[in-house]
Amino acid sequence: MRSAAPEPPDTRAAELVRSAVLADLARRVVADCGADVGLVGVPDGPDAMVLQHWAGTRADLLHNLRVPAGTGLGGRALAERMPAWVPDYRAATTISHHYDAAVGADDLYAMLGVPLVHGGAVHGVVYAALRTVVPFGDVRIGSVADLAGTATRALAGAAAWAPAGAAARAAKAAADRAAGAGLTPREHEVLRWAATGRTNPEIADRLGLSCHTVTGYLKSAMHKLGARNRTELAIAARESGIVR
Repeated sequence: MRSAAPEPPDTRAAELVRSAVLADLARRVVADCGADVGLVGVPDGPDAMVLQHWAGTRADLLHNLRVPAGTGLGGRALAERMPAWVPDYRAATTISHHYDAAVGADDLYAMLGVPLVHGGAVHGVVYAALRTVVPFGDVRIGSVADLAGTATRALAGAAAWAPAGAAARAAKAAADRAAGAGLTPREHEVLRWAATGRTNPEIADRLGLSCHTVTGYLKSAMHKLGARNRTELAIAARESGIVR
């Protein structure tokens, strides 16, 4: 009797993990590194990326922006596979200025881009940006680079984890928990914004709530979905269909 075929890779579960890791990376650049804005671009073909995760933004011109390799600061980091930074984006002479309107709309000046590189492959670029003209010191560059390294290792681990079938089982368990969780409409709304990488103050401002109230909704959602942190919460929410 022929043995059962190996379980195929669960690419959707791997993508859920990947999205949650990168959304958390954008948030942590703001929370842990003192940046005003965190952005993460993900590959879009062999020579470009799209900014799909953000935290701290005020406008939306940077959201879902496509950046070909070599253009702007992030495109330079993508092409060179090396960190790149400028103290004043608008006055910089070492980068192209394709995205001045988008950068200006968010009132950004100092910017740093760090590529997410593992095994010779680029998994994207993380940006840290400030609304002031300052040089990036070694401490801040090192902090962002450390976060980038941690996220890249997590992405590599997720890729290895999913084919073994564990990702599919974990994702299904998250969906089952969410289906019977009974989240309130407000918890749904707050959770959707949190899953895109928005910080609690940003969510509070957008929804007209206090930060304390937003924190309460997120803690309640975590309890109902059996999540221990924002990353696990985002995974459970996406798999259950609460967010897309």
